[in-house]
Amino acid sequence: MKLNTGERWDLIDRISKETVTFGAYRHTLKDAIGELTVKPMTGIPVAIAVMYGFWSVFGSFAGFFTDGFFVRLFDAYWLPWLQEVFPGQGEWLYAIMVDTGGIESGEFVLSSNCLESFGVLTSGLFVAIGVVLPAIIIFYLMLALLEDIGYMPRLAVLLDTVLHRVGLHGYAIVPTILSLGCNVPGVTATRILETKKQRFIMMTLLAIFIPCGAQIGIMQDVVPDLMGWILLYLIIGYFVFGYILNKIVPGKAPEFLIDVPPYRRPLLSNIGKKVGGRVRGFFVVAIPFVLLGCAIVGVLYQLGVIQFLGDTLAPVFVGWFGVPKETAGPLIAAFLRKDLAVAQLSAITMTPYQMITAVVLVSIYFPCVATFAMMLKEGWKELIGSLAVLAVVVFTYGGLIHLIGILLGVA
Repeated sequence: MKLNTGERWDLIDRISKETVTFGAYRHTLKDAIGELTVKPMTGIPVAIAVMYGFWSVFGSFAGFFTDGFFVRLFDAYWLPWLQEVFPGQGEWLYAIMVDTGGIESGEFVLSSNCLESFGVLTSGLFVAIGVVLPAIIIFYLMLALLEDIGYMPRLAVLLDTVLHRVGLHGYAIVPTILSLGCNVPGVTATRILETKKQRFIMMTLLAIFIPCGAQIGIMQDVVPDLMGWILLYLIIGYFVFGYILNKIVPGKAPEFLIDVPPYRRPLLSNIGKKVGGRVRGFFVVAIPFVLLGCAIVGVLYQLGVIQFLGDTLAPVFVGWFGVPKETAGPLIAAFLRKDLAVAQLSAITMTPYQMITAVVLVSIYFPCVATFAMMLKEGWKELIGSLAVLAVVVFTYGGLIHLIGILLGVA
């Protein structure tokens, strides 16, 4: 027997009256802190402080290990060793696997760092292990800590009113934050939402506007000064297009019931299991696609496909989006790994505003193939609908960002 929303609440009320007994209650300090972090007046400043601390630790930890250790390891030892021992310098296989290099005065010149070499064994491994892995570990460690303490349900309560504007409810913050680590578990987590409308809106917004931890890690490394603007454009797009989808997608967006547990001491065993499982998933899912992406893009460059696409799409890239035609290559790579695409963008000569536009385009252009596969599992009709929305968003929002740059005189 199906019950409507009112009947469900009536049933819950009857069951609670028959099963719940109330004893003496002692208001503790922990209870007081829990209440302060739920009430908007005090909870919102706490949430801002928590997110600021989250971001500060994330950036410091990832930057420390990437710049302080992995850059030196890969650029000073791994890259020169591979450039020396790998046979066929200057040939197509060498370019794909080790170093595309360049030609100066008729001679082949080797790249000086892994980020510019674009080889499977150089850029591919450096991006995956040297940049993304530290970012993923610290992100999932901090997320697991917040989950185990009991803060995430309180954050959901605080954001409930705001997320209702886009047809969602507070608990949508869970797939959103998970997607900041990886879009794949984020799409899976949309199953906690009650209606098809909410799941469709959430899955679409995740695929378009939420950068994964790998992409954020690369942005932190190659365009740290522009990250604020890039994330601002993505956040604005998330709410603006979410609001539009809420108005045009049929269906209901009901209220939600969530248990807000008391704050508890985190357990190292719980945190270890969560972080270990998620990091193992990164090794299984992400690293193969990073290496495959490097290989495919390298082959396309060698065959001249990237050059052809750049020339063909030049009117769209240059005229509508305001970015160089060379961004065609990174956009193709973005289907396999968006973090790899951002790394490739850093090697293209652009103005700061063009770089902001290009990175936003990479973010909203298309879900990576792993996310694409997960969305397909959720339903092919929903996938087609999300891709249709994505196509409209890319051309509309990309052109709007370019127009804003023109009006501000920075494009």
